Amino acid sequence: MSTTTPSTAMKITKRPWSARGQADHDWLYSFHTFSFASYFSPRHQSWGPLRVINEDRVAPSTGFGTHAHAEFLIFSYIVAGTLEHKDSMGNLEYLTRGAVQFTSAGTGIRHSEWNRDGKEEVHFLQIWAKPDKRGLAPHYETRMWSDEEKTDRLVRVMEYADRLGDSKGAIGLQADLSMDASILSPGRKVVHEVVAQGPRKVYVQVVMSGRKQPKEGGAKIRIGDTVLGEGDGAYVDGVTGPGSIEVESVGDARAEFLLFDMGVEDA
Repeated sequence: MSTTTPSTAMKITKRPWSARGQADHDWLYSFHTFSFASYFSPRHQSWGPLRVINEDRVAPSTGFGTHAHAEFLIFSYIVAGTLEHKDSMGNLEYLTRGAVQFTSAGTGIRHSEWNRDGKEEVHFLQIWAKPDKRGLAPHYETRMWSDEEKTDRLVRVMEYADRLGDSKGAIGLQADLSMDASILSPGRKVVHEVVAQGPRKVYVQVVMSGRKQPKEGGAKIRIGDTVLGEGDGAYVDGVTGPGSIEVESVGDARAEFLLFDMGVEDA
């Protein structure tokens, strides 16, 4: 890792895949990075504006029934399968790999997320952030990024609306948070340029290929001296912009991961 901040100020704390909260409801198999539903950890409740990172697998012909949200920014990163999204704003959409679906719940929305396929499960990451303003009008948006676009590069998927002019194609959101996605081939590296000046927080999450981390092999990335395997995440504290963070793929499979760069104030 290289930044303009002295290396002694950097702190990387690994969040192992198996240490996350876990839920198996038969129809839903999920890992929780932060406290969520019946899982509570006083050490893992939020990170900057990030409040939820759930890695969900929804069984065929099941899903989340209609339920309400308010005052959260909610986005889903689709890994595999087809997710049906339906909401009180009149949106009905079928989301497949590469789609990122964003909902600003604002003053309140109701929605459902369903797997209509009778054979294949849906695998996606559900992410929530706290907005920097309350009482926003509800908003919905979906965009697609192909595997080719993300291969061996970082692609800006989500960006703080105040910085959106610098990130063509990204979805704007009302929080000091950016999210990049990458599919990094073995032996390749990417460099993330810290998005704003001053103190920042970073979180990195490696996407899983199965329900458990492979005992041998699989995707792995290295940040500084810390190696993350499938399902692992890492809190990176002490980051200051301007600066950069290097990520290297050190496993024997392509590593799909998300990198969040955010303000230091917790949700």
